[in-house]
This record gives sequence, C-alpha cells and structure tokens, in this order.
Amino acid sequence: MEKIDKLDKKILNILQKDCSLNTKEIAEVVGLSTTPVYERIKKMENKGVIKSYVALVDNNKVGKTLVAYCNVSLQLHSTPLLKKFELAMSKFPEIIECYHIAGSFDYLLKIIVDDMNHYQDFIKNGLASLDNIAHAQSSFVMTEVKHSTAIKL
Repeated sequence: MEKIDKLDKKILNILQKDCSLNTKEIAEVVGLSTTPVYERIKKMENKGVIKSYVALVDNNKVGKTLVAYCNVSLQLHSTPLLKKFELAMSKFPEIIECYHIAGSFDYLLKIIVDDMNHYQDFIKNGLASLDNIAHAQSSFVMTEVKHSTAIKL
C-alpha cells in the first residue's frame, strides 16, 4: 500500500471529483503553490496511485440502456482455465467490469448493452459459446440509485 499524507488525499479527492482542473486550480484549493502540487500528482501517477484519467459517459445518453449483472460459475477451476476465462472476458466490449469473487458464483460481470435483444445475442453468441461455463444468472438494473467512482479517503 502506498503511503499518502493529508495533502495527497486532498489532491486525490479533488481529482476524483473533477480531473479536468489544472494544477494551479488544485494548488489554490489545497493551499500550496503549483510546483509542489504538480510534483505530488506526478509522484502519485508514477507509483500507480493515480491509474488514469477518464471521461465518465452517461450510458443512457449514448443508447446503452440495459445494465446487467451476470453471475457466472465455471465447471472446472484450474489456473489455466481461470486465466483462459479471464482473457475471454477482457475481449468482450460489452463487459465493463469483471470480478473473480468468493461465494456461490465464481465471477461477477457488469454488462452494458443497447437493449434486451443485444443482451440475448451477447449471451447466446458470446458468453454461452465459451467452454467451461457451468451456470450463468443475470440480474437487470431497473433504477440506478447510486453510482460513484470516487473512493473515500
């Protein structure tokens, strides 16, 4: 775990809220000059604390109206088969998150597609075409109650 101090946390909280702010704007909020803020940000980028900067897109406004969570159980659990499954998951653009989990299922997938027809096609011609899948169970989002990408620091 990377050691970060209070100022780093302040900077990270600002960036998590709005990463389009420039270094000068961030420096004004945290009460430092521009150079130390720039150096702190670069240090956190180099150490992997800050992984990337992205634009968060509203899936509904780009026509991706169906959000599904799919629990997947595998038949066999050898390391090569797990790696093969994980590699396959990384190649499906519909899958935006994939977690190897403990519990009743082996993996949890977050899938975003246009509509139910697209989802059915993805399941039939994508997921179901893979070897080693024992069971898949889908749940569909009706209302997004809370969605955040910020980690409380």
